[in-house]
Amino acid sequence: MLSNEFIPNEILGHGAYLCVRRSGRGDPRGVGPAMATLAQRLGLENEFDPADKPPVESIAFVRRREATPRDIADEDVLQAGALVHVASRRADAIPEFCREAARLLAPSARVRVLEGVVRPKSYTGAAMDRWAYGRAVVQQPGAAMPNAFFVPLSKTAEWWAKDWMERHTYFLPRYDDKGKMINEGHALATAAGIPCLLRRTYRNLSSPAPEGAYDFLTYFECADADVPTFHQVCDALRDVGRNPEWQFVREGPTWHGHRVATWQELWD
Repeated sequence: MLSNEFIPNEILGHGAYLCVRRSGRGDPRGVGPAMATLAQRLGLENEFDPADKPPVESIAFVRRREATPRDIADEDVLQAGALVHVASRRADAIPEFCREAARLLAPSARVRVLEGVVRPKSYTGAAMDRWAYGRAVVQQPGAAMPNAFFVPLSKTAEWWAKDWMERHTYFLPRYDDKGKMINEGHALATAAGIPCLLRRTYRNLSSPAPEGAYDFLTYFECADADVPTFHQVCDALRDVGRNPEWQFVREGPTWHGHRVATWQELWD
């Protein structure tokens, strides 16, 4: 078996999604000033209205629209009334934010924290980088791309038992001996979303993830006009005839929200 030591392991950044739902008798709106102070102390900029370059040290707020159960039952994601995203290059900033936010919210809300890291691309050569990432949309203001989709997922044990070269083959189209395309693979299945869907992925610190954790935390943003494209891409990925990789995928709930500028707007 080919060793996984050739897969890049560096950590480029850290991030977390806080899935928040009301509990108890308190009002989560009351912690708004304390949350703003916490974000400011940690140097987190609001993603809702990014400057010329989207912030690396950032925070974002997403209000629930709807959620759909999938393969992995997860009530904390499915029933979340709000999603808070935090990102940083600093390893200590994310745990500090999550601990303090959970403490502030304990009287009024249940908080499920899903953390991950950013690593270098594993299977992307120069041509694929230009094709998939050189044309990709960057983060836009919340008013321009108000929709957010959170899709946590894991791969099966069978997937992780494969060596890295075999896993790589599932991302590309496959052809028969006469050059006829047999299936599209992951890359072509997602092609329609490249110019209009912002995509962000965090990986678990270990691969595979520990029991009860997700391997990947995937997140998307788009304009209202591009919501059908998001669903089109998801349908293409889930079609194992077009994309055999998905036979090894188990999805958590698909959570759809609306980006807002402040903590208070999450609960209005």
